[in-house]
Amino acid sequence: MLRTGRGKAHAKVILFGEHAVVHGEPAVALPLAELPVRVTAEAVPGPLTIASTPYTGVLHEVPELLDAPRAVVLATLDHVGLPHEGIRIMVEGDVPPARGLGSSAAVAGALVRALADLAGRDLTEAEYLDLVAVGERVAHGSPSGLDAAATAAAEPVWFEAGVARRLATRMSGVLVVADSGVKGRTRHAVASVRTFLERRPMRGAALMTGLGALAQGGALDLTGDRPEALGEKMTQAQGMLRELGVSSPELDRLVDAALAAGALGAKLTGGGQGGCIIVLAADDAAADRIDLALREAGAIGTWRHRIGPEEDR
Repeated sequence: MLRTGRGKAHAKVILFGEHAVVHGEPAVALPLAELPVRVTAEAVPGPLTIASTPYTGVLHEVPELLDAPRAVVLATLDHVGLPHEGIRIMVEGDVPPARGLGSSAAVAGALVRALADLAGRDLTEAEYLDLVAVGERVAHGSPSGLDAAATAAAEPVWFEAGVARRLATRMSGVLVVADSGVKGRTRHAVASVRTFLERRPMRGAALMTGLGALAQGGALDLTGDRPEALGEKMTQAQGMLRELGVSSPELDRLVDAALAAGALGAKLTGGGQGGCIIVLAADDAAADRIDLALREAGAIGTWRHRIGPEEDR
């Protein structure tokens, strides 16, 4: 065992496909390296401890809030052959929780990588995703696997039937992420979608198919560098998600403010009923105007992301 292991993951946004992905439709997600999570695991005498913003202390006494990270740590220790003692884990991150940005998957991924590094193990992609899934099941019940893949990816991700693949793009434009200040309510949003599908099965099926078609077309827009078309599809997806009961007054207000400020498109991202929206701006000047409009409409924080590859940023 090494003396120190390090791991890193990051936030993500879902460009297309939230909720529809668990009904067999494809999804497109973007990694947000601007919001990282870093974990350091040190071999030290004493019990197994964890230090994080919500809790610092021995692992077996973590509050319910940290049940998912605890499960990931224990599963990873067993998988890589490390003891359940003599390790200090330190978690640092910039991903706000319960905002649809994949905070639980990012923390899990950074934990898995740090502990594997401490053990001197190189995990396969399948091993990594299986271990992250341990925490995602605790946090979300029946996750699609999209968050686990996107929070570990370096490029946009196409996700379909439980399989993620790289989506190369040289897309121009600037993505603005805005935090509504309201925690997302994924479980309630999932229940709203389920109720809609039960009460209006034909319309529900049409909306799911439509969201899948927008994901397919949006992927082509990404690879073809068509920001205007991409933005239009984002706004169309927002309308469908709103009809399904996934949006909220706070999210609607931010979307409307962004579009009024000249955004190419805007929609919620993630589970919904709170959390964040994503906005496509033509350039930095447009992003500046939109950023101001979003803050005036109630956003408590914003981040920017260039969709194209690193060398284009």
